[in-house]
Amino acid sequence: MLLRMYTRWAEDEGYDYTVADVEYFEEAGVRQATAVVEGPYAYGYLSCETGVHRLVRISPFDITRKRHTSFVQVTVWPKVPEEVEVVIEEKDLRVDTFRAGGPGGQHVNVTDSAVRITHVPTGIVATCQAERSQHLNRARAITILRSRLYELEREKQRERIEELKGEKKDIAWGNQIRSYVLHPYRMVKDHRTDYETSNVEGVLGGGLEELIAAELKRRGAERR
Repeated sequence: MLLRMYTRWAEDEGYDYTVADVEYFEEAGVRQATAVVEGPYAYGYLSCETGVHRLVRISPFDITRKRHTSFVQVTVWPKVPEEVEVVIEEKDLRVDTFRAGGPGGQHVNVTDSAVRITHVPTGIVATCQAERSQHLNRARAITILRSRLYELEREKQRERIEELKGEKKDIAWGNQIRSYVLHPYRMVKDHRTDYETSNVEGVLGGGLEELIAAELKRRGAERR
């Protein structure tokens, strides 16, 4: 649902996007996905979406029609400019190729063109199966890996600063930034800004403008 929400938002904003990798659960639904969004201020806007998102609904997969609560972690990395040095040693990489596939066992193509690159020292994995060419998938996976390694170093620096300031942050899984409630009532609420709306369909259909604007305004007030 969130993958659809973000791709719809990107379309509405006129951004170019590619779903580079999707991993499905055996039963139904998306286990994890990686999408690349490109355009002016795309990272600045989407950085407002980083965090835990909570969904409350009657699951269509539960024959007893009980209410279920589920969580998903959204992480946003900036695309690192080529002039920024991110050292990646070839000896530190494990490259696996496999056949790109979709839900229900339907293959996107019949060759082992999908690429999964593991950065062994950190355990960070980048996968791409969007292209039919193994070479192109490898190049895009390297781009994703560079972004994640760059953000890892930035996060280490932030943690060191917090230690010097004597502050600690609780990054518990239950600390959601936003809730999407479809039952017993209908509401989307951002817990950082207290912005809420009953237009759940609009938000899940890509209408994130007001939510993002409220978070950017909150960030601006914090900096002043």
